Amino acid sequence: MANIRAVIAEDDFRVANIHEKFLRKFADIEVVGKALSAKQTLELLEEKQPDLLLLDVYMPDQLGSDLLPIIRENYSQVDILMITAATDRDILKKALRYGVEYFLIKPVKMERFDQIIKEYQHKRKLLHAKQEVDQEVVDLVFKKLIKRPVAASRKGRLPKGIDKITLSKVREVLAGSEEGLTTEQASDQIGVSRTTARRYLEYLVSIHECKAEVGYGVVGRPERKYYQI
Repeated sequence: MANIRAVIAEDDFRVANIHEKFLRKFADIEVVGKALSAKQTLELLEEKQPDLLLLDVYMPDQLGSDLLPIIRENYSQVDILMITAATDRDILKKALRYGVEYFLIKPVKMERFDQIIKEYQHKRKLLHAKQEVDQEVVDLVFKKLIKRPVAASRKGRLPKGIDKITLSKVREVLAGSEEGLTTEQASDQIGVSRTTARRYLEYLVSIHECKAEVGYGVVGRPERKYYQI
Protein backbone atom coordinates (compact mmCIF):
# COMPACT_ATOMS: atom_id res chain seq x y z
CA MET A 1 0.00 0.00 0.00
CA ALA A 2 1.24 3.53 -0.78
CA ASN A 3 2.54 5.79 1.96
CA ILE A 4 0.04 7.76 4.03
CA ARG A 5 0.39 11.41 3.05
CA ALA A 6 -0.27 13.69 6.02
CA VAL A 7 -0.86 17.42 6.46
CA ILE A 8 -0.54 19.12 9.86
CA ALA A 9 -2.78 22.15 10.53
CA GLU A 10 -1.53 23.86 13.69
CA ASP A 11 -0.96 27.60 14.22
CA ASP A 12 1.86 27.07 16.74
CA PHE A 13 4.85 26.01 14.64
CA ARG A 14 6.55 24.49 17.68
CA VAL A 15 3.61 22.17 18.32
CA ALA A 16 3.42 21.39 14.59
CA ASN A 17 7.09 20.38 14.65
CA ILE A 18 6.44 18.09 17.63
CA HIS A 19 3.57 16.40 15.79
CA GLU A 20 5.75 15.99 12.72
CA LYS A 21 8.44 14.42 14.90
CA PHE A 22 5.86 11.97 16.28
CA LEU A 23 4.78 11.00 12.76
CA ARG A 24 8.36 10.45 11.59
CA LYS A 25 8.45 7.33 13.75
CA PHE A 26 6.09 5.65 11.29
CA ALA A 27 7.82 4.55 8.10
CA ASP A 28 4.66 4.57 5.98
CA ILE A 29 3.61 8.13 6.91
CA GLU A 30 4.98 11.14 5.04
CA VAL A 31 4.27 14.72 6.17
CA VAL A 32 3.69 16.62 2.92
CA GLY A 33 2.82 20.01 4.40
CA LYS A 34 2.16 22.13 7.50
CA ALA A 35 -0.40 24.93 7.73
CA LEU A 36 -0.46 27.79 10.25
CA SER A 37 -4.00 28.96 9.41
CA ALA A 38 -7.34 27.73 8.12
CA LYS A 39 -6.67 29.37 4.74
CA GLN A 40 -3.35 27.57 4.38
CA THR A 41 -5.02 24.32 5.43
CA LEU A 42 -7.51 24.47 2.56
CA GLU A 43 -4.74 25.44 0.13
CA LEU A 44 -2.64 22.44 1.18
CA LEU A 45 -5.60 20.08 0.95
CA GLU A 46 -6.17 21.24 -2.62
CA GLU A 47 -2.49 21.08 -3.57
CA LYS A 48 -1.40 17.87 -1.81
CA GLN A 49 -4.62 15.80 -1.68
CA PRO A 50 -3.44 14.07 1.54
CA ASP A 51 -4.80 10.92 3.16
CA LEU A 52 -4.60 12.22 6.72
CA LEU A 53 -5.13 15.67 8.25
CA LEU A 54 -4.06 16.54 11.80
CA LEU A 55 -6.38 19.45 12.51
CA ASP A 56 -6.25 22.00 15.32
CA VAL A 57 -9.42 23.89 16.30
CA TYR A 58 -8.03 27.26 17.37
CA MET A 59 -6.39 28.91 14.39
CA PRO A 60 -5.99 32.67 13.92
CA ASP A 61 -8.37 33.21 11.00
CA GLN A 62 -11.07 30.55 11.47
CA LEU A 63 -11.92 27.67 13.77
CA GLY A 64 -10.73 24.33 12.47
CA SER A 65 -14.09 22.84 13.42
CA ASP A 66 -15.77 25.28 11.02
CA LEU A 67 -13.66 23.81 8.20
CA LEU A 68 -15.16 20.33 8.67
CA PRO A 69 -18.18 20.76 6.34
CA ILE A 70 -15.93 22.36 3.70
CA ILE A 71 -13.43 19.52 3.96
CA ARG A 72 -16.08 16.84 3.81
CA GLU A 73 -17.69 18.42 0.74
CA ASN A 74 -14.47 18.96 -1.21
CA TYR A 75 -11.93 16.47 0.17
CA SER A 76 -13.96 13.45 1.16
CA GLN A 77 -10.93 11.14 0.87
CA VAL A 78 -9.05 12.70 3.77
CA ASP A 79 -9.18 11.16 7.26
CA ILE A 80 -9.18 13.73 10.07
CA LEU A 81 -7.48 13.53 13.44
CA MET A 82 -8.28 16.54 15.63
CA ILE A 83 -5.63 17.53 18.17
CA THR A 84 -6.82 20.50 20.15
CA ALA A 85 -7.11 22.29 23.46
CA ALA A 86 -10.87 22.55 22.86
CA THR A 87 -13.02 20.98 25.55
CA ASP A 88 -16.35 22.33 24.29
CA ARG A 89 -18.91 19.54 23.96
CA ASP A 90 -20.42 21.10 20.82
CA ILE A 91 -17.06 20.92 19.04
CA LEU A 92 -16.80 17.23 19.91
CA LYS A 93 -20.33 16.63 18.64
CA LYS A 94 -19.51 18.45 15.41
CA ALA A 95 -16.36 16.37 15.00
CA LEU A 96 -18.39 13.18 15.32
CA ARG A 97 -21.03 14.47 12.91
CA TYR A 98 -18.43 15.09 10.21
CA GLY A 99 -16.66 11.77 10.59
CA VAL A 100 -13.51 12.79 12.47
CA GLU A 101 -11.49 9.62 13.10
CA TYR A 102 -10.04 10.58 16.48
CA PHE A 103 -10.23 13.54 18.87
CA LEU A 104 -7.23 14.18 21.12
CA ILE A 105 -7.14 16.91 23.78
CA LYS A 106 -3.87 18.74 24.36
CA PRO A 107 -1.44 18.22 25.89
CA VAL A 108 -1.08 14.85 24.16
CA LYS A 109 1.41 12.32 25.48
CA MET A 110 3.58 10.61 22.90
CA GLU A 111 2.40 7.17 24.05
CA ARG A 112 -1.23 8.11 23.44
CA PHE A 113 -0.39 9.65 20.06
CA ASP A 114 1.45 6.47 19.03
CA GLN A 115 -1.50 4.32 20.09
CA ILE A 116 -3.95 6.36 18.00
CA ILE A 117 -1.72 6.33 14.89
CA LYS A 118 -1.23 2.57 15.16
CA GLU A 119 -4.99 2.06 15.44
CA TYR A 120 -5.49 4.29 12.42
CA GLN A 121 -2.89 2.36 10.39
CA HIS A 122 -4.51 -0.95 11.33
CA LYS A 123 -7.98 0.26 10.41
CA ARG A 124 -6.72 1.63 7.08
CA LYS A 125 -5.02 -1.66 6.22
CA LEU A 126 -8.19 -3.60 7.01
CA LEU A 127 -10.29 -1.39 4.75
CA HIS A 128 -7.77 -1.59 1.90
CA ALA A 129 -7.23 -5.34 2.20
CA LYS A 130 -10.82 -6.46 1.60
CA GLN A 131 -13.33 -5.57 -1.08
CA GLU A 132 -16.13 -6.99 1.07
CA VAL A 133 -16.30 -6.85 4.85
CA ASP A 134 -17.86 -9.09 7.45
CA GLN A 135 -19.04 -8.28 10.98
CA GLU A 136 -15.64 -9.12 12.45
CA VAL A 137 -13.96 -6.46 10.33
CA VAL A 138 -16.69 -3.95 11.11
CA ASP A 139 -16.28 -4.58 14.83
CA LEU A 140 -12.52 -4.10 14.58
CA VAL A 141 -12.95 -0.83 12.69
CA PHE A 142 -15.46 0.58 15.17
CA LYS A 143 -13.97 -0.85 18.35
CA LYS A 144 -12.65 2.52 19.48
CA LEU A 145 -16.25 3.69 19.87
CA ILE A 146 -17.14 0.59 21.87
CA LYS A 147 -14.08 0.58 24.15
CA ARG A 148 -13.86 4.30 24.82
CA PRO A 149 -17.32 5.86 25.07
CA VAL A 150 -17.48 9.58 25.77
CA ALA A 151 -17.74 10.04 29.52
CA ALA A 152 -20.72 11.97 30.82
CA SER A 153 -19.86 15.31 32.38
CA ARG A 154 -20.24 15.65 36.11
CA LYS A 155 -22.07 18.64 37.47
CA GLY A 156 -19.81 21.12 39.24
CA ARG A 157 -16.57 19.57 37.97
CA LEU A 158 -14.11 21.48 35.83
CA PRO A 159 -13.34 19.74 32.51
CA LYS A 160 -10.16 17.74 32.05
CA GLY A 161 -7.13 19.99 31.53
CA ILE A 162 -8.61 22.93 33.50
CA ASP A 163 -7.56 23.43 37.12
CA LYS A 164 -9.03 25.90 39.58
CA ILE A 165 -5.82 27.81 40.45
CA THR A 166 -4.71 28.46 36.88
CA LEU A 167 -8.25 29.37 35.88
CA SER A 168 -8.33 31.97 38.65
CA LYS A 169 -5.07 33.51 37.34
CA VAL A 170 -6.44 33.67 33.82
CA ARG A 171 -9.58 35.42 35.04
CA GLU A 172 -7.44 37.95 36.94
CA VAL A 173 -5.24 38.94 33.98
CA LEU A 174 -8.27 39.07 31.68
CA ALA A 175 -10.14 41.35 34.10
CA GLY A 176 -7.12 43.65 34.27
CA SER A 177 -6.91 44.21 30.52
CA GLU A 178 -9.45 46.63 29.06
CA GLU A 179 -7.89 46.29 25.58
CA GLY A 180 -8.12 42.51 25.58
CA LEU A 181 -5.38 39.89 25.49
CA THR A 182 -3.83 37.73 22.80
CA THR A 183 -2.82 34.18 23.68
CA GLU A 184 0.83 35.23 23.75
CA GLN A 185 0.16 38.15 26.11
CA ALA A 186 -1.87 35.95 28.43
CA SER A 187 0.80 33.23 28.48
CA ASP A 188 3.50 35.79 29.37
CA GLN A 189 1.48 37.30 32.19
CA ILE A 190 0.38 33.97 33.68
CA GLY A 191 3.69 32.17 33.13
CA VAL A 192 2.34 29.24 31.12
CA SER A 193 2.70 28.05 27.53
CA ARG A 194 0.63 29.55 24.70
CA THR A 195 -1.21 26.26 24.30
CA THR A 196 -2.20 26.25 27.98
CA ALA A 197 -3.23 29.91 27.93
CA ARG A 198 -5.38 29.33 24.84
CA ARG A 199 -7.05 26.30 26.42
CA TYR A 200 -8.13 28.35 29.45
CA LEU A 201 -9.21 31.37 27.41
CA GLU A 202 -11.31 29.22 25.08
CA TYR A 203 -12.85 27.50 28.10
CA LEU A 204 -13.95 30.93 29.36
CA VAL A 205 -15.39 31.63 25.90
CA SER A 206 -17.33 28.36 26.03
CA ILE A 207 -18.93 29.33 29.38
CA HIS A 208 -19.60 32.90 28.15
CA GLU A 209 -17.23 34.67 30.55
CA CYS A 210 -15.22 36.19 27.73
CA LYS A 211 -15.42 36.70 23.98
CA ALA A 212 -12.87 36.28 21.20
CA GLU A 213 -12.41 38.50 18.18
CA VAL A 214 -10.05 38.17 15.23
CA GLY A 215 -7.74 41.16 14.70
CA TYR A 216 -4.49 41.83 12.91
CA GLY A 217 -1.08 42.19 14.52
CA VAL A 218 1.71 44.55 13.55
CA VAL A 219 2.86 42.24 10.74
CA GLY A 220 -0.65 41.81 9.40
CA ARG A 221 -1.13 38.25 10.67
CA PRO A 222 -4.64 37.57 11.99
CA GLU A 223 -4.79 36.76 15.70
CA ARG A 224 -7.51 36.04 18.23
CA LYS A 225 -7.92 38.53 21.04
CA TYR A 226 -9.91 37.81 24.20
CA TYR A 227 -12.09 40.26 26.13
CA GLN A 228 -13.89 39.86 29.43
CA ILE A 229 -17.67 40.01 29.10
